[in-house]
Amino acid sequence: MTAGKSWMPWAINRSATQAMSDNKSATDQKTCNQSQRPWREGETPLMLAPMQGLTNRAMRGLFIDWVRPDVVFTEFMRVSNVSRKRLIRNDLTEAGSATGGVPLVAQLVGNDVQALVAAARNAEAAGAQHINLNMGCPYGRMTTSATGGAMLQHPAQLSTIIPALRQAISGSFSIKMRAGYNDPEQVFSLVSLFEDSCVDFLVLHPRTVVQKYAGSADHSITARLVSRTSIPVIANGDIRSAQMALQVLETTGAAGLMLGRGAIADPLLFTRIRNRDLTDPMPAETALMIRRYMAAVVERYQKLFCGEKQVLDKAKNVLAFIDQPEFTRPIGKLKRAGSLAAFSDLLEQVEPS
Repeated sequence: MTAGKSWMPWAINRSATQAMSDNKSATDQKTCNQSQRPWREGETPLMLAPMQGLTNRAMRGLFIDWVRPDVVFTEFMRVSNVSRKRLIRNDLTEAGSATGGVPLVAQLVGNDVQALVAAARNAEAAGAQHINLNMGCPYGRMTTSATGGAMLQHPAQLSTIIPALRQAISGSFSIKMRAGYNDPEQVFSLVSLFEDSCVDFLVLHPRTVVQKYAGSADHSITARLVSRTSIPVIANGDIRSAQMALQVLETTGAAGLMLGRGAIADPLLFTRIRNRDLTDPMPAETALMIRRYMAAVVERYQKLFCGEKQVLDKAKNVLAFIDQPEFTRPIGKLKRAGSLAAFSDLLEQVEPS
């Protein structure tokens, strides 16, 4: 199988999930159009997560050329409650950017229903075919109001925002979320709203917002959500190896996986999952990957960003996710590089210590 094609996993044991799903009454579920999702029926998509400051169009292009995720996302696009344009020009460019045939999902961050609806329509006018609402980011620096994961503090507003977005969006509409704000059971109280609104798919990171990245992602919550809804659930959180990826798919019955921090640390994680390769790469292989990967990042960032300092700072943001102990020293040296020339020289010397 080539990395450029979507894949069907081994025979996943879905007996428990299927038994629960069979118990759902068809009359309890609203009939929704399922043809708009950014993957084909029967496929198990591997998605590249939206990560602010990282999954810009240069990084997305690198991943598409190297490992071809089945779906990619923009960085989140801040929706202005004040500006009539709602989205800045660069975000509209991102929303309609070419992705070599890989479906691109434009992710919105906002909390005003009229502004979000206008932004979604503007994004579609710019070329976006798939829209996602961010209800998961745990950091408050995105805007001055309750957006991202903080939206879960105001569930009453969601009952207005989500149906309005679904009605306004002609393509697929999805939600990326945490399990809850401070209660990991909160997601289950929202299932009927999501189903009644015909949300096309959910991406669940099974931590709470207040946890940020502390502790572990509890994928037993993912499994319970899969069993309680007809909406496809994409599993996200702490998927940093092929073994973990396959385990999450088998134990949760999720429709697919979203890879974030683990993929930014090692893009070839996509390939190992597709090939069901459970062996960890040898240190020498990782060293070669880092040298090739970071050289490609710098080359592409020089075409997207302005000035040596910005390119260098953006490249160092990627290094923050490469955390294998045997590379602590060489990565530390790269983080201290004061110029692109010094960075390139140090990159050629990366070896496990």
